[in-house]
Amino acid sequence: MAPGMVPPQHPGLGEAARLWARIGCLSFGGPAAQIALMHRAVVEEKRWVGEARFLHALNFCMLLPGPEAQQLATYLGWLLHGVRGGLVAGLLFILPGAAVMLGLSLLYAALGAVPLVAALFFGLQCAVLALVLEALLKIARRALHGPFAWGLAGLAFLGLFALHWPFPAVVAGAALLGAAWPAAFQRPTAPTQAAEAPALIDHLLAAEPERPARMARGARRAGLVALALWLWPVALLRDVPLFGEIAWFFSRMAVVTFGGAYAVLAYVAQEAVGHYGWLTPEAMLAGLGLAETTPGPLILVLQFVGFMAGWPQGVLAALATAGLALWVTFAPCFAWIFLGAPFIERLQAMPRLRGALAAVTAAVVGVIANLALWFALRLVFRAQARLELGPFALELPVPGSLDPAALLLTLLAALALFRFRLGVLPLLGGSAAMGFFVKSML
Repeated sequence: MAPGMVPPQHPGLGEAARLWARIGCLSFGGPAAQIALMHRAVVEEKRWVGEARFLHALNFCMLLPGPEAQQLATYLGWLLHGVRGGLVAGLLFILPGAAVMLGLSLLYAALGAVPLVAALFFGLQCAVLALVLEALLKIARRALHGPFAWGLAGLAFLGLFALHWPFPAVVAGAALLGAAWPAAFQRPTAPTQAAEAPALIDHLLAAEPERPARMARGARRAGLVALALWLWPVALLRDVPLFGEIAWFFSRMAVVTFGGAYAVLAYVAQEAVGHYGWLTPEAMLAGLGLAETTPGPLILVLQFVGFMAGWPQGVLAALATAGLALWVTFAPCFAWIFLGAPFIERLQAMPRLRGALAAVTAAVVGVIANLALWFALRLVFRAQARLELGPFALELPVPGSLDPAALLLTLLAALALFRFRLGVLPLLGGSAAMGFFVKSML
């Protein structure tokens, strides 16, 4: 091997932990930005993982429910240092954002009714609506290839918005359709022959082909422990008021969050607001805005929902319900990775699994469209009316309830985002300031 082609030395767990902590503290901007940050760190700078293996790992994580960026970090940590490395990488990806979200949740719950704070959160909500629209367009461009994908996206939107199909049924139906007809939803890609610098993991696997099999036993054991740690509190709290509902509800979310946080937020919002009454639509929008401002997975908004559910019973109850929501949301993510990681190459070779993912991603476009409309109706209009036409039940805005300030700030946020390419943090900060300015003028 030429001197310039020597792979890097194997890092110690401490060195890797410092890198994962840095990524966890800087992972703003959603999964695309988080994956780009991780790629720069472990592929380009450290050369711990090769380009092809990184993409294989990302595709594997996309097949799983849950936040793909956090699961990718867990998988790469496992590749480098086994189960300990996977736990360190996955936890350090979550904990910084969870700590910030807890502080912001307390601030919102305690001071959200103060006019100054309410005005700031009003501007934040308008920016969030623009961000949801951006996510819809990005995912549509990536996922909808051909008439069948467009048709499935439209059917998912119609089923959720007008027919009120259960969200898990939409995800399951799309997955079954994609598995049965994989070619209809996948975009044909030509293989690339790009050469890449030798990476540490590729070198180790070439020198020690039995390494994955040797690591598999520990991974399976860790996966089973993660499953037990996830399901144990769900069973233990089953009959406890509020806590049992939170454990069961967010556990269901953990197994249907295909396509990222935006895909499941419509269902979470409708159930948490409409069915359980844990928080208001305005608070749900504020929580999503807070999640956008913190590092880590966007699905941390579920921690905010859990906090608000327990807030009427006091601060300690809110801390407990937030912790429970966080636990049952992320414990299964570790289980999926540790149980599935040893079989990654086999999974990549299964076209029906890839077809199922492609169909779910197409349906996610309709899901996010429903989420965007749900948010817009409650932010831009002060009242909604229900119209029933046979099997259809439509929620429509009351024209006279238009909020001009909300409409204006949403359009300004969309202009800043789409025309001037403003970053997420400047957008949210500027929108919060505009919200304060507009509310102080009224």
